[in-house]
Amino acid sequence: MSSEPPGFELPLRLFMAFRMIIDALHAELARQGHPDMRPMYGFVMQAIGSRGTTAVELGRALGVSKQAAGKTVETLERLGYVVRTVDPADSRYKIVNLTPHGVDALARSARIFDDLRRTWADALGEDRLRALEQDLRTMTPPDFFRLDIPGWFGGL
Repeated sequence: MSSEPPGFELPLRLFMAFRMIIDALHAELARQGHPDMRPMYGFVMQAIGSRGTTAVELGRALGVSKQAAGKTVETLERLGYVVRTVDPADSRYKIVNLTPHGVDALARSARIFDDLRRTWADALGEDRLRALEQDLRTMTPPDFFRLDIPGWFGGL
């Protein structure tokens, strides 16, 4: 009888850790004034960035259709996280930009992620957490900050 865990356990444990962190992030965001934030919105808002983007560019970055990106933008606009304006370079297009409320949500997210990392460091020890992070860097591509996860998960 093998004492090694089954191969499927590793991705499930990694995903469970991801989900625990994201759930804790969103619970804290709700407490801090962003109860409408959802996990996919963070990817969308990161893809919009500080310079703004079009729905076509947003869909490409997220790995989803222009229509799916547009529908999410409509939701984020209704919630006050983004605003659409006419592209000054070409009036046929609209540029999606973050509102101050959207920028606040991203800034709070960054601070909360730092707090959650400290929680993990307290539980595991800083050295073990750094080793875990380094092991994950070894096993994953260098361009870890990919925004196309919504498309990979099957769309928005």
